[in-house]
Amino acid sequence: MRKILFCLFLLQTATLFSQKNNYAQYVNPFIGTGGHGHTFPGATVPFGMVQLSPDTRIDGSWDGCSGYHYSDSVIYGFSHTHLNGTGVSDFGDIMLMPTMGEPNLDNSQYSSVFSHKNEKATAGYYSVKLDKHNIDVRLTTTTRVGLQEYTFNQSGKANVILDLNHRDKLLMGEVRVIDNQTIEILRRSEAWARDQYVFARIVFSVPMQITTIRNNGFVRPKTTDTFFAGSQLAVSFSKEVKKGEKIQVKVALSPTGYDGAKKNLLAEMPDWDFNKVKEQAEKLWNKELSKIEITSSDKNKNTIFYTALYHTMMQPNIAMDVDGLYRGRDNQLHKAEGFDYYTVFSLWDTFRGAHPLYTLIDKKRTADYINTFIKQYEQGGRLPVWELASNETDCMIGYHSVSVMADAMAKGIKGFDYEKAYQAAKHSAMLDHLGLDAYKKNGFISIDDEHESVSKTVEYAYDDWCIAQMAMLLNKVDDYHYFIKRSQNWKNIFDDQTGFMRPKKNGRWDKPFDPREVNNNFTEGNSWQYSFFVPQDVPGMIEAYGGQDKFEAKLDEMFTAPSATTGREQVDITGLIGQYAHGNEPSHHMAYLYNAIGKPEKTAEKVKYILDTFYKNTPDGLIGNEDCGQMSAWYVLSSMGIYAVTPGIPVWSTTKPYFDKIIIHLEDGTSKTITKKTTADTLKNIGLNTDIVVLNSSPNDQLVPVPVIEADGKAFKDKQTVTLQSGNKSDKLFYSDSSDPQKQFQLYTKPFVITKSATIKAYAENNGRKSNTVTASYFKKENNWTIAIASKNHPQYHAGGPEGLIDGILGTENWRKGDWQGYQGQDFEAVIDLKKEQPVTEINARFLQDSRAWILMPVKVDYYLSDDNVNFKPVASVANTMEAKNTDVTVKSFKASLKNNKARYVKVIARYYGKLPEWHQGAGGEAYIFIDEIQVK
Repeated sequence: MRKILFCLFLLQTATLFSQKNNYAQYVNPFIGTGGHGHTFPGATVPFGMVQLSPDTRIDGSWDGCSGYHYSDSVIYGFSHTHLNGTGVSDFGDIMLMPTMGEPNLDNSQYSSVFSHKNEKATAGYYSVKLDKHNIDVRLTTTTRVGLQEYTFNQSGKANVILDLNHRDKLLMGEVRVIDNQTIEILRRSEAWARDQYVFARIVFSVPMQITTIRNNGFVRPKTTDTFFAGSQLAVSFSKEVKKGEKIQVKVALSPTGYDGAKKNLLAEMPDWDFNKVKEQAEKLWNKELSKIEITSSDKNKNTIFYTALYHTMMQPNIAMDVDGLYRGRDNQLHKAEGFDYYTVFSLWDTFRGAHPLYTLIDKKRTADYINTFIKQYEQGGRLPVWELASNETDCMIGYHSVSVMADAMAKGIKGFDYEKAYQAAKHSAMLDHLGLDAYKKNGFISIDDEHESVSKTVEYAYDDWCIAQMAMLLNKVDDYHYFIKRSQNWKNIFDDQTGFMRPKKNGRWDKPFDPREVNNNFTEGNSWQYSFFVPQDVPGMIEAYGGQDKFEAKLDEMFTAPSATTGREQVDITGLIGQYAHGNEPSHHMAYLYNAIGKPEKTAEKVKYILDTFYKNTPDGLIGNEDCGQMSAWYVLSSMGIYAVTPGIPVWSTTKPYFDKIIIHLEDGTSKTITKKTTADTLKNIGLNTDIVVLNSSPNDQLVPVPVIEADGKAFKDKQTVTLQSGNKSDKLFYSDSSDPQKQFQLYTKPFVITKSATIKAYAENNGRKSNTVTASYFKKENNWTIAIASKNHPQYHAGGPEGLIDGILGTENWRKGDWQGYQGQDFEAVIDLKKEQPVTEINARFLQDSRAWILMPVKVDYYLSDDNVNFKPVASVANTMEAKNTDVTVKSFKASLKNNKARYVKVIARYYGKLPEWHQGAGGEAYIFIDEIQVK
């Protein structure tokens, strides 16, 4: 009896121990698959190359970026690559779909309805019943190999459909038949990643026969062929099955070639034991998830926490074969020596929270990421911005690789070459693209220079501070002083009169200004959501706001302001508390800013509210896009009572921990324990074992903000008054006037008048320190014409008002800079008054097309002349010759030459395209007309 009791005790103990260490049991992969979370529920392992998941969205829609949305009821197939929570669609490579009966390669026919009640997902595993043919599907993976198991619950012809035209555009596909169980695949595609290579080796557990082929090759394909290629390619493989028979399929991926896929398959999945692979995947998850152990009696909180930690570990993704071979940024094959090569770097999102989390629990991978950055710099000419499948997408802004590198260096993480990292960072900061040329020259980016000018200025400034920290650690004194001064460029767009970061245009503050307005001067946000982004100099930001009391009042105002935004609708702006938007990354540090003014209780209050309110154990349990782990990283860090307000210094900003007890298991074998009684001073240095290095700044490091050049407009008729302003009363202002050679940088004492076209340059000086030089250009109009516009422009696309269409100033192809007028869902109609009757020999109107942004050329432009502004006669009609499907951003002149015509009034009517066609991503929406100038001769 005692022996039996003892055995029962051992069994219970083992069970308790097993449950305690089974962190994967808390993961709910369905969190974020609804709402705007953009996650996927399928099988993957930590940081794996394979993400094997069902696809319910193939239309490229925003809420279908991951390929799956919980509101859907149809599965099109199971593909092997997916993105976790992004805002742009891609992946969905190597799609297989089981069916029964006569095979059909039309996705509307081979797709199947399903029910969530017959669907299950855990860490490393997914299953579902396909109702159309009563097929049970199970999925699991290793790092580079996916395993699918189909159970056919009725007898008949079973098919496996391979459709290489699934989701994104297929540039070229290949199918090589090795034998009746083995095929090789190349899928080269274009979407967000413009040129992605995926090689695959597919092995069936039983012999299969090719039964149907769709192919646009030169020769009509036969089922007995052993090679197929083309930009249209789908194949069905069939076999007669008995009721209950199973077919398994192994799919090994490689970015390098067929040999790579074969090596990956042999190394990671040599046999056919589905349950063994599933158990191995679960073990890998438990190993990673065990790095942070929480104590909570709330099952939902356990699930939310471990699913959040799970989401932070789904990417970056390993992007090399088992032997280290990878495809580099130069599209050549390279061998990773001494590190693992990764892809999927959503750095604009993840530098804020996810990468700081990795520096705490994943130092080895952090070094690997940085080694990957360095190789991408060496092979591609610059550090990654948003790298995907060996392609630079140039999505989002900044050069935030430097934040990741500086943070790792500040925290003493080894395993990469600090000097190479620094050289790569400096090189990327000294380029002349994406507004950097203007930023370096002027100390800020203007609307005239580049769209999203405010966001780019403040984010470049933070990145420059990161480079300065790297220079400091490497004792590069001159570089330190250069970049530390550049890091203060935010001061050039901070308006101390309104207390906001504001866009500038032609040397002055852009008007009108509404801090709630979402427009092209900001990246997925408005001025409220960018006016607190000075993480590199929080004390300086507080001083700029007027001190701690005024700064606290401004923060309070942000959190209590009405939540409505103005301007364009931005789907990313969700999770609003006042104008704080937790659903998008620019807001993520803001609740912690109260700590900097001695109000930690306000930080604690805001953080707890966000943790309680915006994270749920439901499909719509994320308040915004997961964004490759950043949304969840905020939860993981904040629930531990820490957050990285300033990646680049080895100090955490702190708040009250969310759980009773948290144990962090570090890579060196030590552990750190956090409780609700852990002091803020202890939390600040959790997991950090390095000292802060300080390099003394000089007075010359202090930036003098540029002055503001004010005038009524860029174009004027007779004369114009110009005024210079500075935020610091002790500044002396100097200016030059190109229309008066005598006025070369003289002291400014009062407003002055210009009567000719002129370029005004100005700078401020304070105690011997000079600001950058700011420039404004003004044009005297050659005539006194006026214009009356009958159409109503979109308020965001006004180009300075009606006069902007006859001021002689031409817009560039970058329409986001604000030089174009936009009209949606209507014809454009305007009448120009030439003030007197005169010969008219030519009329020309300039339009722009950017079909991806819904901007299409007018169908035609009609021109009319009149003597009395009542009776107009048609004199010309110019038809459009540009295809709507042309995705190049193009400016086109609709020019008409006239003979023997006199008139005082010229009417222009541009006929708009209408509703966007079915092939367009915005099908059914109204097209825009964009016009920037009407010229009359």
